[in-house]
Amino acid sequence: MSVLNFALAPELEDLRSRAAKVASEGVAQFGRFTDSWMNGYSLEFSQIMAAESWIGMSWPKKHGGYERSSIERVIVGEEMISAGAPIAGMWFADRQMGPSLIAHGTPEQQEKYLPGMLNGTATWCIGMSEPDSGSDLASLKTFAENDGDQWVINGQKIWTSFGTQADYMYLICRTISEGPPHKGISEIIIPMETPGIEVRPITDMTTNKHFCEVYFNDVEVPIENLVGVEGDAFRQTMRQLEHERGGIDRLVSNRPLYDLALQHADLTKAGIRQEVAKLESGYRLGRFLVYQEALGQALPGFSAAIKVYCTEHEQRVSNFVFKVLGPEATLWNDDIKGLIYSPGYTIMGGTSNIMRNIIGERMLGLPREPKI
Repeated sequence: MSVLNFALAPELEDLRSRAAKVASEGVAQFGRFTDSWMNGYSLEFSQIMAAESWIGMSWPKKHGGYERSSIERVIVGEEMISAGAPIAGMWFADRQMGPSLIAHGTPEQQEKYLPGMLNGTATWCIGMSEPDSGSDLASLKTFAENDGDQWVINGQKIWTSFGTQADYMYLICRTISEGPPHKGISEIIIPMETPGIEVRPITDMTTNKHFCEVYFNDVEVPIENLVGVEGDAFRQTMRQLEHERGGIDRLVSNRPLYDLALQHADLTKAGIRQEVAKLESGYRLGRFLVYQEALGQALPGFSAAIKVYCTEHEQRVSNFVFKVLGPEATLWNDDIKGLIYSPGYTIMGGTSNIMRNIIGERMLGLPREPKI
């Protein structure tokens, strides 16, 4: 009788060991981030990742990548984030911007922007969310007017992580006002030092400041900074979100807190052991879902299901850590900041309610509730 074997090949275990070592060294040198990979920014560590050939791992070789399997990228990412290593400086470019430019960019754009991503020297942010738009991307209002040889951009973005550090923004905006809301959307590259851009950091309740508001006042960028098809980039953006929602970062962002809780947990208590067993099972199930997506074996749109399951697992982890720490959870330190951060997991990248709508409508084919 054949047996389903979930063990990784020896070379993948070697990669995991190497990634764990580099992550541990990175934490020792640059600090440990227990709340989310998004709060661990170090351009120096980005360049260490590049030296290990861990940026662009699955990109085509003709674009400077290494054509390694998506599972290898997942393994490296899991070790980095689980240790709390500061990967934020390269993560957006590796996860979304690079693949987007490879799929939709011009040869000139690929030649200009991909090398900086690959060597870890260029940081990117994403101009997507807007005030009063929530998770409804089609309702965005930031507008880029075609003025012959340049785009003139006016509007506002919010929750733009690393707006203060980024060299470039990958902007999702409107370039055509007529027609249905999903039409008229375009993607444009903006150097962040361009005149007319104002960035205001947002201090959240954990005191982190990676979120920013970004204002555009007659910002002019070359017409050739358009990525893909003008006015028809909604599908491009949806593909970006597939990369964003279905990754290992949605499962292990607060894994360092879980490991901390295990050091304090009284495992002689049956109830605690049972909770640990549930969470350990949850990690394994989440990992299998991420692997399935990475291997191309998941249904279209399945990243929405991955995000719901994995981010809600992260909140269960946070609740367990609160319970184990007890009165210590009322103290103020970096670990407690991580616990406070947990409500954001099911909001960032699309709320769980929006994800469930996607699952119901696009995957299960359920009808929308009729308007009365």
